[in-house]
Formats: sequence, C-alpha cells, structure tokens
Amino acid sequence: MKVELEKKFRELFDKDSEHVFFCPGRVNLIGEHIDYNGGKVMPCAISLGTYLAVAKNNDKIFRFRCLNFPEIADLHLQTSYSKNGKGWFNYPLGVINELISGDNDLSGLDMLFYGNLPIAAGLSSSASIEVLTTFALQTIFHLGISNKDAALLSQKVENEFIGVNCGIMDQFAVAMGKANNAILLNCDTIEYEYLPFDTGEYILAIINSNKQRSLSESKYNERFAECRASLKCLQKELIADHLCDIDTKSFESHRYLINNALLEKRASHVISENERVNEAKEVLPTGNLNRFGELMYASHQSLKELYEVSGKELDTIVDFCKTYKGCIGARMTGAGFGGCAIALVKKDQFDDFSQKLTTYYQNKIGYEPGVFASAVGDGVRSL
Repeated sequence: MKVELEKKFRELFDKDSEHVFFCPGRVNLIGEHIDYNGGKVMPCAISLGTYLAVAKNNDKIFRFRCLNFPEIADLHLQTSYSKNGKGWFNYPLGVINELISGDNDLSGLDMLFYGNLPIAAGLSSSASIEVLTTFALQTIFHLGISNKDAALLSQKVENEFIGVNCGIMDQFAVAMGKANNAILLNCDTIEYEYLPFDTGEYILAIINSNKQRSLSESKYNERFAECRASLKCLQKELIADHLCDIDTKSFESHRYLINNALLEKRASHVISENERVNEAKEVLPTGNLNRFGELMYASHQSLKELYEVSGKELDTIVDFCKTYKGCIGARMTGAGFGGCAIALVKKDQFDDFSQKLTTYYQNKIGYEPGVFASAVGDGVRSL
C-alpha cells in the first residue's frame, strides 16, 4: 500500500511525499460495557487501519485529500479552526487546531489519507485518523509528544472539536498497540499492562455485520442509568464504589436488594463480564486459547441476554461460529446494535470459514457480511 499511496501522492501534488505513516484500528477482545462500571477493557490493535502520505509545503496551506472520500479541503494556516460541516477532514483538522492552540510552530502540509477500515463499523476509524495525524505532526515537527500523550490529545479532539463524548479506549489502543499482545486498560486511571496474545495456529477474524451501529446516546445513557440504579440498591448492604467491585458470590447473595428483574440482568452482566476479563488475564499468558474462546462465547451470550445490546445480525454471526469446527470462540465487539463481531479461526480454514459464513449470513439476513483476517499488530508508526 505504501508504494501505491506514494504514487498517488505524486500524481495529486506533483512532488514526492516525505513520510508515510500508518495507524491501525482496534477491536476489544473482551470486557464490554464495563469500563463505565469500574472494570477494565482488553483491546488490541489490528492490521487494518489508516495510511497517510505527507510533505511540507511553503504555501502555508493545509491540503487534505483522501482516497476514500471525494471531499477535499485547502485551509490557510491560522491560529485556530472550528469544525467544518461533517467532512472527514475535521478529524485531522481538529488535531492541527489542538496543536496550534498549544503554541506549536507548524507549517503548511500536503496530506493524502487512505483507510481500509470499514467506516462506522466500530473499529475506531476516527481514532485511527486522529492518532495518525498527531503522530505524523509530532514526527515532522519534533513536538515531543509520546504515544500515550497522542492518545489523550486525540481523545480531547474527539470530545471537544468533533463533539463526541467517547472514552480513551479507542485512541489508547491504536496509539499503544503491541504486536501479539492485548492491552489490559483501566480507562479511568489510564493504568495498563500488556498481555501476551499469540494466536498460534489461529487468526483473528473480524466480521462486519454491515448493519450500521444504531446505539444512540439515549440507549447508552439508559444502560448507564440502569447500572447506577442497581449499584445504589446493592450499596444498602455492600461496600462498593462500582459494580465491578462486587464479585459473583456477593452479588448472588444480595441480588434480592435490587428487586427489579431488568436491573438484576444489567448488574449480572457487568459483574460476570468483569470476572471473565479477570480470568482472561490469567489464561492469555498461558496460551490457553480454547479457554479464552469459551470466555468469548460466554461474553456474547451475556451481552445478548442480560445487557441486550446485540441484535439479529451479530447473533447470526456468533451462532454460525459455534457450529464451525475450526472456530474456538466468537463475540460481538464494541457498543453493539450492529457493527462487528470477532472470532478465533484456524488460519488454514479461514477461506472456507469466510465463504460458508457469508452464505449462511446472506440466507438469514438478506445481504453479505464483510469478513477480514487480521493479525494482532503494533500501534501507530512510520512506514
């Protein structure tokens, strides 16, 4: 891809690019909807992502081009910017605005982006662009920004410039990813550790349901409020700041305090999912992928039945995976209500898996999914 992007850059700007950078997308391996309940997430960087070919110019202009979108933008260097409609270039523009407001001395840039991440599928395409731009400008202008700080800056751009109230997981995972490792991350404290995740004879399959995520802010807020309500009931007799401070044994002996079937289901998912993450932390370093696969299936079942954030499309994918002998685990990943699922599939059976899943899914849903093979890769980097 690097050579093709450099060639296209030459055609567009009539000069050679000076740098080519890459930033991956991410999946969350396990630990869904518990980050706002005091739990830890376990994302990893993937091999799909966003590329950027770039060169300085003497025109004091930021030229934004992308092979995925027709919109272009040529903006003169100035002291501040504001969001410009809904164009894709707002993501790199937000980063530039943040860096300029921090008194960093920038010059004009010619930029050509290309991404092979499915858009709006929950694989963090926006975080990938933000961290990619931050890393590129830090490299070109020697700004002294660490990858961890690049993640935090990119989250700030997403929150304040783009206007999306996201957490830190997406930006952190794509900035700090490490090949053959998962990241165990506390999204509140930003404490993290790497866990070996060598998939051996298996490959990480990413299955895009091709149903755009429809988890509205109201649905998220609804789940958030339900968790808070269930915690408040349990705090009548249990000492806990978060649902994830409570283990299953304590929950089972005190669930009567909730006295509401729906709230019990929400709390049950959060507490059991937190324990699955804790077990995953123990089994990954031992290379016990079969047990990890069982935890993936259990996680999906809980998200489907207790937290109710799955859907027909994601359930269809996981149902197929359970019948396919070369697959040892699968689950929805991300917020839910569409987006993607992940699965651990034997490498030498991936093509067969992809073909049979596509046929099964099309027969059930009426259109095809996207099926991709991915390595567990490094975070943002120069190529």
